[in-house]
Amino acid sequence: MYTVAQLIGGVWGAGGEGGELVVHDPADGTPVTRAPVATADEVAKAVEAARDAAAGWAATAPAERAAALHRAADAVEAAADELARATTAEMGKPLDDARGGVAAGVGTLRQYAELAPVRGGRTLHGGHSALDFMAPEPRGVVAAITPWNDPVAVSCGLLGAALVTGNVVLHKPSERSPATGWLLARALDSALPAGVLSLLTGGGEVGAALAGQDGLDVVAHVGSTATGRSIAAAGARSGAKVLRENGGSDPLLVDADVDPVWAAEQAALGCFANAGQICVAVERVYVHRDVAGDFVDALVARAEALTVGAGADPDTQLGPLVDRRHRDHVHGQVAAAVAQGARVRTGGTLPDGPGAFYPATVVEGCRHEMALVREETFGPVAPVVVVDSFDEGLRCAADSPYGLAATVLTGSMSHAQRAWRELPVGTVKVNSVFGGAPGGAAQPRRGSGQGFGYGPELLDEFSTVKVVHLEAPGGGHW
Repeated sequence: MYTVAQLIGGVWGAGGEGGELVVHDPADGTPVTRAPVATADEVAKAVEAARDAAAGWAATAPAERAAALHRAADAVEAAADELARATTAEMGKPLDDARGGVAAGVGTLRQYAELAPVRGGRTLHGGHSALDFMAPEPRGVVAAITPWNDPVAVSCGLLGAALVTGNVVLHKPSERSPATGWLLARALDSALPAGVLSLLTGGGEVGAALAGQDGLDVVAHVGSTATGRSIAAAGARSGAKVLRENGGSDPLLVDADVDPVWAAEQAALGCFANAGQICVAVERVYVHRDVAGDFVDALVARAEALTVGAGADPDTQLGPLVDRRHRDHVHGQVAAAVAQGARVRTGGTLPDGPGAFYPATVVEGCRHEMALVREETFGPVAPVVVVDSFDEGLRCAADSPYGLAATVLTGSMSHAQRAWRELPVGTVKVNSVFGGAPGGAAQPRRGSGQGFGYGPELLDEFSTVKVVHLEAPGGGHW
């Protein structure tokens, strides 16, 4: 059992007068974490303490901040196994995947530690004795509200970029993964000056209280669209800048000229990895009629071959969903699609026994207007819509209130070119559902959020620019 403590104004164990929350292992329902729930007064005190610490950290030399982040990365790496096990215990991710998430987080911290000190601004020469320059500066106090589905990697991105650019950070991890957030905060705090990082735990009410505080300069949120819009409204009232990576319904478009078995492998990876609980998971599949039969048969075979089990079991390929409440949401969308005429080829049933397990599910005969296709499911479900042409598939893929990412499998360069130009999303992937170069960035659109969520550009999101005009007195010389 993990017993979580909060970190407020450099003091561990502070606050927690609002009661506690308990997290249960999604594999067997046993309690694994107890965490305090911050009160509104404690949230306000944490913001005030952060403001007090902001000036000192902002004035720290960039090279010193980068060195601190390197030490923080070392500390996170040293705690990698414990962090991975906490992630698996709290949200069910297979242990090897959880270790991969921690490694990705460490790599992100090191990347930002290297990139931040070499950033600069523009200079402009006016008159002979005049000079203009643009200097990046920290924004001040950042609230980072992070998700449960990849808690270390996502948090390291937001926290690392904010801290190394000279901001102080209040971190509120998901109420479904507070122990993971606590272990991460302990590692980071060991390398940072007191007060630069605070940790607040609790449910949605704590996140809402934090996002609504005056005195914040940035609120960065990764999570649901509904919560993100509430945070954006709070930022509009307080004047804080809001960064959001929110929900998505990412399409996969399978063209007529690809190997359907290979395409099914890509679809299975996109739909079933982390039990579909990935921001850029494949949520809907549009497959050309010419290859649809073989594609669906191969996808069913891939789904049925997955080994289902607890995340701690090294043989597990498909772990449980994060909790039964979320499982009910996933199953409800599948059941609604069946009621509207879709057919479940495999999966689609609630298993007996403890935990929040849900099988890899393939649903054929779907229509574009179904909620299973239109809305975010965030589970191991592949709804398949058969289309008669690439044009039809591209049109359907583009028709969504979301704008996170999309994948196109095609052997046609002209189709690939049309896809990346016409799909109104932040990221288009051609012939690979996951991947991307180191240092890659993403900028969601529409209901999926706003602002860069990672990559070197995230450093700029947490910075502001001051323009300075220097001129010698009387037009002479200095």
